[in-house]
Amino acid sequence: MISLADSESEPITTATAVASHVERQRRERRQVLAGLAAAPLVGLMSPAFSQDRQAIAALQSGGLALIRHALTVPGVGDPPNFQLGDCSTQRNLSPQGREQSRAIGRWFLERGLRPDRVRSSQWCRCLETASEAFRSMGRGPEIPIEPWAALNSFFQGQGDRERQLQQAFQAARTLAQRPAASGFEVWVTHQVTVTGLTGQYVAMGEMLVVSYDGPNKPLKLLAAVITF
Repeated sequence: MISLADSESEPITTATAVASHVERQRRERRQVLAGLAAAPLVGLMSPAFSQDRQAIAALQSGGLALIRHALTVPGVGDPPNFQLGDCSTQRNLSPQGREQSRAIGRWFLERGLRPDRVRSSQWCRCLETASEAFRSMGRGPEIPIEPWAALNSFFQGQGDRERQLQQAFQAARTLAQRPAASGFEVWVTHQVTVTGLTGQYVAMGEMLVVSYDGPNKPLKLLAAVITF
C-alpha cells in the first residue's frame, strides 16, 4: 500500500536542512498523488474499454444487440434427425457455452444495461443462451425470452432465408424509429442470420450492436464486436 506519511529520518539541525527536507517530502507526495490519479486512466485507455464504451453508448441510445448463440458441442449444423421442438435432436450448448452465456448476462448487468426485450431463435442452443444470460438480471423482474421464427437458422435448407431476413429488417426498422429512451432489444440467433443482416461474421458468443440504416442496406455497426 502507498503511504503519504513522513518517513523516519535523522534529526535536522539547521533551517536550511529543514527547508530542504520539507520540500523533498512535498515533491514525493506530489509524485505519489500524480501516480494515484493516473492509474485508473490506464484501464480507461485500453482497447477493451474503448470497445465497451462504444457498445454501452450505442445500447443506451436504443441500439440493437445481435448475439450469436454461445459455444456448442462439436459439430456443424444439426444432426440428420433434427426436430425443432426436440432439443435431444439438436446441437446444443456445451458446459463452456452455458458459462459463456452467463458471462454475457454479467457483462450487461455490470454495466447497468437491462434490455426491455429479448428475442431468440427457436433453436434450443439460442433459447438456452438467452435464458442463461438474461432471464434473471439483478433485482428486476424476470425478463421473458421470446422465441421468434425470423431469427431461426436457414442453414442446410432450413427455414426461408428471404422471408426471415425481411421480417428481421422490418423489425429493426421499427426499433430505429422509437425514441432512444425507449430502451433496447437483444436478439439471439445464428451465424447465418447475423451475416445475412450485417454482412459480418461472428464467432459463437460474440455480439454486434447495430441499427437499421435504410432499405437494401445491411444493418449499421455501431461498435466493434464484443467477445464474451
